[in-house]
Parts: sequence; C-alpha cells; structure tokens
Amino acid sequence: MPVRKQQDEVFPNSAAVDVGASEHWVCAAPRLAEQADCDPVRRCGAMTDDLHALADWLLGLGIEYVAIESTGVYWIPLYDVLESRGLKVWLTDTRQTRSVPGRKSDILDCQWNQKLMALGLLRPNWRPEQDVRVIRAVCRQRDTLIAEQASWVQRMQKELVQMNIQLAEVLSDVMGQTGEAIIRAIVAGERDPRQLARHRNRRVKASVAEVQRALTGNWREEHLFVLSQAVTMYDALGQRITECERKLQDLLGSRTSHHVDLGRPPRAGTKARKEFDLRQMLADWTGVDLTRINGIQTTTALKVLSELGPRGAQRFATVKRFCSWLGLCPGTKISGGKILSARTKFAANRIRQALKTVVMSLRHSDSALGAFYRRLCLRMDTPRANTAVAHKLARMIYFMLTRGEAYVDRGQEHYEELQRQRNIAALKRRAAALGFQVQQIPEAA
Repeated sequence: MPVRKQQDEVFPNSAAVDVGASEHWVCAAPRLAEQADCDPVRRCGAMTDDLHALADWLLGLGIEYVAIESTGVYWIPLYDVLESRGLKVWLTDTRQTRSVPGRKSDILDCQWNQKLMALGLLRPNWRPEQDVRVIRAVCRQRDTLIAEQASWVQRMQKELVQMNIQLAEVLSDVMGQTGEAIIRAIVAGERDPRQLARHRNRRVKASVAEVQRALTGNWREEHLFVLSQAVTMYDALGQRITECERKLQDLLGSRTSHHVDLGRPPRAGTKARKEFDLRQMLADWTGVDLTRINGIQTTTALKVLSELGPRGAQRFATVKRFCSWLGLCPGTKISGGKILSARTKFAANRIRQALKTVVMSLRHSDSALGAFYRRLCLRMDTPRANTAVAHKLARMIYFMLTRGEAYVDRGQEHYEELQRQRNIAALKRRAAALGFQVQQIPEAA
C-alpha cells in the first residue's frame, strides 16, 4: 500500500486522544514530535492539572486539531479544557475508529485515530455552544426528576391496590385534584370511606357511592407505611422540579434577544399564565414561536430548543442533513445496484423522541398536519407514518429557526383540496399515456 506524503494530509498539525476513566493516551503528529525531539505518544492522567499539562504540551508542539472519542462522560472534562485553551476539538464517534488493525491497545488506538484524523477520514460530531449546554443540563435534570416522580406515583398505586383501594377504577388520574386529596387524607390517618369520598370533585364521572366502594379495603400497616414514604418522596421531587423551573426561567430570561408578540397573556396566577410566560421566553430567545406548529406544546418546544439552541439548526448546511442527524431519514443500504434496506436508522436523539411523541396527538386534529397524518396511516402502518410526520415536523422547525419564518396552518380543507387537484392531474397524465382523455363532469346545480 503506497504511503501518503505529507502534502496529502488534510490536517498535518493534529493529534488524537484515546479517552479512559483514569488515564488518557495521546498521539501527536509524528513530524511535530520529531522536530521537538520527543515521543509522539504520551500518557496523561485524568486530574485537572494533568489535562492542563496535556494542553501545554500540545500547544508547544503546534497542534491545532485534536480528535477525541465520545467514551461515556469521561471525554467532557478533557473537551472543556482543550477547548478553553484555544484548540479545535473534534468529538468523533467510536464507530468511525473502532477498526484498529492488529492487537487492540490504548497506544495503538490513539496512533490509529491520529492517522485517520491527519488524512481527513474522521467527521466531528456537533455539540451546542456553552450557553445552550447550560440550559440543556437543567432541562435534562428536570426531565429526570419528572420521570422519577412518575415512578413514585406508580408505587403509590401499587400499595393502594394491595390494600384493595381501587382508586384507579373511579379516577382517570390518581394524582389529580381528587386523587391527591384522598391519598393525603389516607396518609394523615383518615380511614372512613364516606369521609374520604367528600374530596371528590364535581367533575369526576364516578358517583359518590362508587367512590366509597372503591375506598373500602383492608388498611394494612406495612402498606400504609410505604404509601407514606412514597408521598414524602413525591413531595421532595416536586420541590426539586420547582427549583429547576425557576433556574430555567432565570437562564432564559437572561438570554432574551428578540421580542415576539404572542398576543394577550392569560390571567396572572393561573396555570395557563405560567405556560404562556415560558412560551414567551422561548420565543424571545429564538425569535420564532415553535408552538404555532400544530401538536407542539410548550414542553416540546423547550425540549427541542434546549437540545438545539437558537442557532443550532444553522450548523447544518441543508435540511436533509438536519433530518439525518435526528435519525428521521430512510436508510440507503445499496449493494450491486439493489436496495438492501431502507429502514430508518436507530437514533437515541431526544428531539427525535419528542417529535415522534407529538405525532400521536395529530390523529384527531383538524389541521393540515392532521389530514396529512391520517392520509399516511391509510397507505402504511402507524410506526412508519409516525416517522414520516416527525420528519415533516423537523423540516418545519429547521426552516423556522434558519429563516425566521412563522408557521401558518391553512387547515384541513385547504390540504384536502390540494390533494384532490394532485390526484386529478395524476389521473389526466395516466389517461394521456394510455391514449385517453379525462373530462370532468360539472357539479349538479
């Protein structure tokens, strides 16, 4: 195999790091190490002073680009230190560098990665800027706490069922206004079904007698103790969630760069006003209101923008690359001119998961997106239709963030009329190809 010359290297002043939990192995460009009369491979510790010493060594050699592998979370401190010292850090996928020839070792890994980096065979993964990463960390913590709080609600329901308190049979939400009041009364020591049924809200469909029957059970001491512990954990997690929401409000309030008019706000002190304020801060941060898209609520917009940022979509040259990064494009595995597989690749992207969750709410929507989703469900199975509509939502988000345009829904009737005109045009083309002519029958008076 012919050896590439120095002028054939795309990044001659580059280095690569094999990331580990307790130590890192670094390989600098052999030419630069030879000029400095040192070994191109060096072992580095994981402490902060070791990372700064590594940055000093790389800068002394004249290194400009550093490729590191995304190994767990061990690469994050190294990435931050090297980036703060002015080096251009490329975070690479381990799938691009795992085919190391010969025996596998940390020393050979870093040398192989440096060779791939110098020849331009690696691609950097995108990472949002520092301001976005701060909001993303708080938003992810909030999602984690909400998931943990939901698990404690399931434990409450489990203890209630073991005591034969069938609260879920008469209430759609166990921790709604009625359910939460009843559970807290049980923890406080109330056992009379008639007294507990007084907490029933008038909007509950089940009657008072049905609620009393559901609240008649065997009050076991061990289950009451676990129920009390679950309520305490639920309240503690609720306090942490409130702290995260306050932190998000402070962070978003300090990053306001636009002023978007969302109309008249709801009455102060209501739940709708709280959601409106968050929606206003997100719109002022990015300059567009993503909630104008049918199906996207304020929580979904927060998740998308916390992962992407106001200028993250501009890092992708085309909308196709953006959708490919989300994992919403069909696969193209071709060999010998035949398509082996066209299935969408697996991706653990949080934006992708949020958009696919949003799609389910469009089934009964009278918008153009709802009509589009129902038409796809007639042509294909539901999972593929969900992916296709999520792909359409991703394209809308990309154009709104890159062009600053507002989304305007033309409604279900407009979409169906467009589909009718397309079907007529297709029918005329097919008839002309067969030597026929289609003539439209005028509507009856």
